[in-house]
Amino acid sequence: MEKVKIGCVGTGGMANSHLSRLATLENAEIIALCDISEERVSSAVATYGGVAYTNAKKMINETDLDAVYFCLPPFAHSEIEKVAAENGLHIFVEKPVAIDLDHGLSVVEATDKSGVISGVGYQGRYQNAENALKEFLTDKTIGMIACHRWGGIAGGPEHWWRVMAKSGGMLHEQATHQVDMIRYLAGEITEVYKIDSMRINIDQENHTIPDAEVVTLQFESGAVGYITTTSALVRGGGSMRTDFILENHMVLQLGWGNFSIVPEGAVTVEVPDTPQISVDEAFINAIQANDQSIVKSSYADGLRSALVSICANQSAIEGKPIQIPTVP
Repeated sequence: MEKVKIGCVGTGGMANSHLSRLATLENAEIIALCDISEERVSSAVATYGGVAYTNAKKMINETDLDAVYFCLPPFAHSEIEKVAAENGLHIFVEKPVAIDLDHGLSVVEATDKSGVISGVGYQGRYQNAENALKEFLTDKTIGMIACHRWGGIAGGPEHWWRVMAKSGGMLHEQATHQVDMIRYLAGEITEVYKIDSMRINIDQENHTIPDAEVVTLQFESGAVGYITTTSALVRGGGSMRTDFILENHMVLQLGWGNFSIVPEGAVTVEVPDTPQISVDEAFINAIQANDQSIVKSSYADGLRSALVSICANQSAIEGKPIQIPTVP
């Protein structure tokens, strides 16, 4: 079987994570790389091979590709993702896939019409522990979900992460992993209500995102929940955890790839010790098999996770709960 020919738009940190894995796969070949920074893309080409571009449309038009990775900040997602799908190229988009609904829906429509494989970088869905828990929770009643992701500030004063219009804030850009895992394990969220504040990071330069967010969640199942985030812990003390309050008065405490159940010994969840497949292996395998189901998060599913935080941010602006739109 021929190798899947890959192009990548963006050659920053997340791109390097994917490219380093793709470079080890026998069924993938890196053909072209693109970045607005000539220095950055030249460095990436020196490491991974391929042809360097600074214009994504030119890369797509001039090279013989099967798939394109888009490893971009939230604000940089653009029509080029739709164009790639319309041209029959499979697309992998880093999370969060959009900062607004209209762009996301246009890409969903393009992937549906062209029938291409799509993937999103929610790597937690490929961890053995999370998939064992998904099976465990299938027939369990969930009463409440309580989640927090607390940390500091990404990057220096010029970093896009600090700017609300570019990142969407900590809930949208970082805690999207927790949002997605909650959806993956507990089902769809139908309504959100968010309040936020900026009282601690007032000494930080070029910082317009809230430094504290509290979001209430209503689930399709009838369960309720909340997520809290903070970027105020610049001196340490960050942590993340999601607790699921379950039937029979149990609580499942989920970290990142690890979990515990209280009371201890109440139930046993068997976690397989088989090697975990990466998001990149799954995406390439899905292309070769022409089977979207191999990918655990399609673009449409990734948009559903992004919409939770998009709607939460809108809720904070309007001061009222927001119903989450349905994604086809």
